[in-house]
Amino acid sequence: MSQMITLALSKGRIFDDTLPLLQAAGIEVLDDPERSRKLILATNRPDLRVVLVRATDVPTYVQHGGADLGVVGKDTLLESGGDGLYQPLDLQIAKCRISVAVRQDFDYAAAVRQGARLRVATKYVAIARNFFATKGVHVDLIKLYGSMELAPLTGLADAIVDLVSTGSTLKANHLVEVETIMQISSRLVVNQTALKLKQAPIRQIIDAMAKAVNPSA
Repeated sequence: MSQMITLALSKGRIFDDTLPLLQAAGIEVLDDPERSRKLILATNRPDLRVVLVRATDVPTYVQHGGADLGVVGKDTLLESGGDGLYQPLDLQIAKCRISVAVRQDFDYAAAVRQGARLRVATKYVAIARNFFATKGVHVDLIKLYGSMELAPLTGLADAIVDLVSTGSTLKANHLVEVETIMQISSRLVVNQTALKLKQAPIRQIIDAMAKAVNPSA
C-alpha cells in the first residue's frame, strides 16, 4: 500500500491558481471547495489528498506534519516564519505586492523626511517592522486583521501596510500607494521529514509542478 500524501491549500485565489499546476502533474481535485463543505478533498490519485486550511495556517500544517506539502504566499512565510520548511519552488501564482498606502491628502514623503513617528496599521507586523527599520523611520505598529483601508480614514493610523493586487480597493477608499515593500507570489513548501520518508512520490510532484511553472526549463 502506497503512503498517503497530503497537500495543504487555502481556498480562493491560491486554490484556483494551483489547480492548473496540479493538472499538469496529472492530479485532479475531485471536489469543488466552493460547493462542498468538506475540508479534505479527494483527488484522482488514491495516494494523494488535499486539505483546506486558512492561508496563515498552511506553514504550520506542513511544519508539524499535518500536511506533507503546501502552497502558501511569500507574505505568510515571511510573517509567520517558514523556518524548517523546504521551499523548492516559486510557483509564480497569486501574484501581488505588499505596499505602504496613505490617504490622498497625507504627505508621506514630508512626514518621513521630518522624522515624524508614523502610526502604521497592518496585519504584516514583522514585514512592516523590518521595512521601516531599514529605512530608519520610527513607527508605532497597530495590528489589525481586516479592513486595513479604514485605519487612515478614521484617524487610527497615518499609513497601512497591506497586500495590493489591482489597487482598486485603495482607489475606492481614496488611498494611494506610496511605496512598494516587496513583490509576492506563492511558494511550494515541503515538510523535511516527509521528503525523506516519501521521497519518490513527493519529488515526482515537485518536478511535475516545476515543469508546469517553467515548461522550457
